[in-house]
Amino acid sequence: MFLVLFCARVEAQNEEDRVLPWTSERRLTWADYQGRALKTEWASATTASGITYSLNSIIGNNESRLEIIVVSLFYPDKSWYKPDLCDDVVLSHEQLHFDITELFARKFRERLKSVKNDKNIKKKIRAIFVEINKELNTFQNKYDRETNYSRNVPEQLVWNKKITEDLVVEE
Repeated sequence: MFLVLFCARVEAQNEEDRVLPWTSERRLTWADYQGRALKTEWASATTASGITYSLNSIIGNNESRLEIIVVSLFYPDKSWYKPDLCDDVVLSHEQLHFDITELFARKFRERLKSVKNDKNIKKKIRAIFVEINKELNTFQNKYDRETNYSRNVPEQLVWNKKITEDLVVEE
């Protein structure tokens, strides 16, 4: 299962709001899942991740430019699992949710390249952000449906390969 968190700004995080940024070197472990499990009978784990962005105006040498930072984050305190129902296959499925979030963060960055800096820049960026998150949510739901939440192992392996290849191509 996947929970997407939409954040428009990266803010200073307090201890309860710890986050892990996506990196190709670090894979999730069950120890990263610190949230309390929901009382559902069908879900064995939930990965809470989302895309965040921040805008910075940089002024110097009689010029100004806009810096946009886009990050995909994992939220340990909102992510949970049921140890008696989870194994390495489920963890792989949950990792892919986070990887998919990173793919859509990259799509967001790519779309931002065409945005012109003018008085409507914040509104334009917000519109792209909302659009990307709708696409991300649709894609995550398709992933869960097609893999049957990791229970369809052959299909899970197909998705693992595709998303891994897409991440490598995008880097």
